[in-house]
Amino acid sequence: MAKPIKFTDRNKDWVLRPKKNQSRLCDTRVEREYILIVCEGIKTEPNYFEAFKKNLPKNTVEISISGLGANTLSLVDKAQQIGDKKKNVDIQFDQVWVVFDRDSFAPCDFDNAIKKAESDGMRCAWSNEAFEFWYILHFEYRDTEMNRDGYKRKLSEEKLLNEPYKKNDPEMYEKLKTKGNQAQAIKWAKSLYDNFKNSAASPSSSNPCTTVYALVEELNKFLNP
Repeated sequence: MAKPIKFTDRNKDWVLRPKKNQSRLCDTRVEREYILIVCEGIKTEPNYFEAFKKNLPKNTVEISISGLGANTLSLVDKAQQIGDKKKNVDIQFDQVWVVFDRDSFAPCDFDNAIKKAESDGMRCAWSNEAFEFWYILHFEYRDTEMNRDGYKRKLSEEKLLNEPYKKNDPEMYEKLKTKGNQAQAIKWAKSLYDNFKNSAASPSSSNPCTTVYALVEELNKFLNP
């Protein structure tokens, strides 16, 4: 297994080494945080975070986003590989996040992927059952189970998006920003997570639940420093 990714102290300056001459240090110190977000989905999650990224100041945070089409444990392994590869070239990430859904994967695979990521120094933005649950929380609180098709029907309702929900919509972040309430979504997601955590339920049995709010909170810190 690859060695765990070592994170830098976010309060320290970054010193980047030039690619052509690794023996010489660059004279310019860059006060910037580097975050890697590795997603299970190829478009839905990457599109959301790419749109989010456009709102962030580049002088304080640099984000790399990858949509791999991998799932659970294989996604965690690939995130580890990407982090190690970047570190060997020119970047050492302050934070590495893996974003994936419960869907129909075996409960043990889902739970073990979260444990493995955390033990390797990564953080998880998981959703049970799907990433779209994070969208719904921008409009209403929900604590009963719903499958992926149910999420799509719910999002298309008049009191939510008021238009047919399109998976992989590159404008979804902006639509949620203008039509929904992100601050309320964070509060409701935290409440659900705390309820399941207090009951000692495993992530795979915590439905509905999402920890995407934790990643969003981290990114929001750069919007309101």
